[in-house]
Amino acid sequence: MENTVSIYNTASRTKEVFQPLNPPFVGLYVCGPTVYGDAHLGHARPAVTFDLVYRYLKHIGYKVRYVRNITDVGHLENDADEGEDKIGKKARLEQLEPMEVVHYYTQRYHKDMDLLNVLSPNIEPHASGHIIEQIDLIKRIIDNGYAYEKNGSVYFDVLKYSKDYNYGKLSGRVLEDLIANTRTLEGQDEKENSFDFALWKKAQPEHIMRWPSPWSEGFPGWHLECSAMSARYLGNQFDIHGGGMDLMFPHHESEIAQSVAAHKEEPVRYWMHNNMITINGQKMGKSLGNFITLEELFGGTHKALEKAYSPMTIRFFILQAQYRSTLDFSNDALMAAEKGLDRLLKAHTLIGSLKTGENSTSDIASIRKNCYEAMNDDFNSPMVIANLFEGVRIINSIYNNLETITGEDLALLKETFDTFVTEILGLIPDETLAGKNEKLAGLMEMVIDLRKQARAAKDFATSDRIRDELSQIGILLKDSREGTTWEIEK
Repeated sequence: MENTVSIYNTASRTKEVFQPLNPPFVGLYVCGPTVYGDAHLGHARPAVTFDLVYRYLKHIGYKVRYVRNITDVGHLENDADEGEDKIGKKARLEQLEPMEVVHYYTQRYHKDMDLLNVLSPNIEPHASGHIIEQIDLIKRIIDNGYAYEKNGSVYFDVLKYSKDYNYGKLSGRVLEDLIANTRTLEGQDEKENSFDFALWKKAQPEHIMRWPSPWSEGFPGWHLECSAMSARYLGNQFDIHGGGMDLMFPHHESEIAQSVAAHKEEPVRYWMHNNMITINGQKMGKSLGNFITLEELFGGTHKALEKAYSPMTIRFFILQAQYRSTLDFSNDALMAAEKGLDRLLKAHTLIGSLKTGENSTSDIASIRKNCYEAMNDDFNSPMVIANLFEGVRIINSIYNNLETITGEDLALLKETFDTFVTEILGLIPDETLAGKNEKLAGLMEMVIDLRKQARAAKDFATSDRIRDELSQIGILLKDSREGTTWEIEK
């Protein structure tokens, strides 16, 4: 490949040159949502982060198979193998079938991802659809001596595994600390060690989601699904595994242990973890009750919000920070992102109206080169954006006749903005996103024509009502001598 990418590998704590197992093919697995509630800002960050990775690897010529799972079974209320299944609990409270809950929130998640212009993965497997693969994986782990069955449940033997391998190497946890700090909870006395984790849980009579297995009628442990489904679609060893930093322990640590115990080889070459979004310095999450859903952000309905923020503003806000750094939520930060995005997109639009001259007063090639270097350096999106804003300055100067540009450099400038703003960063005008295939534009032409007919008939009440009701949903009409135009309110 012409572009050599370096990735910060959480496993080695260093940046490493990316060398896929079978170039030009790349296997990418990312932990997706547990679908028992609406997606929030914390869910948006890994989605946008690994969308950026996916877009860039494809852009530079790799053939990427991107797998992002849907957790729809086995995720208990905490990580200690006790409590209700999150989806089962939601189903019980709502008096629904669990798969009704799953379907409803999966659709809403997809809608939010579409609004954020996050590309669909190539494969989106559901944990509930891969019970057979998970049972087969448990059998292999038992056969290899790293799991035991007790009263119909199966547990991973962390102590036995650690005698042969290193449980804790990804997260930096030390087994002795786990032994000292893990308390035994009520109902877990069947475990040989309190820090062992469930591969299969026998379902209690009240548990809704259950499947037959050689050990009991029950359900798989949360960690198991990713080991089973990544192997199913990407092989026992693949290139990149991504997810939030909060999943590093115990989820990803347990994934490694399961896969090594079953297949006796490391499952992942490069581990990538995005950092958290915080609010007032505290992690944003459902369990903490301090989250803001994407729907609330887009509609401005949460009490912590001063106004509504468009999906592209949220995407730009996330991309302004390097994915491994903490990103703190505030209205001021979102408003600054909104203004910055508006400047960037307006400058992109202006490129088509720039006039060319005999020479260029700025080095356009260096902007393009710097953008590629930033992306090659662990997908450094804020550095890409900084270089694009140098391009914004040049565009505005040329437009105001303060600088000049040759036709060749103008074509390079347009190609750079098309590539990095639209294709790689995935930033597009909100009206373009909402009106793909010109459907919204066609609808607005019809509405404006109906309003024009009402005014011609001196039916000003209808004319004003159309204008006012459009304004209430954020679409502004502007009347002038040349006619009526419309725009989506920022």
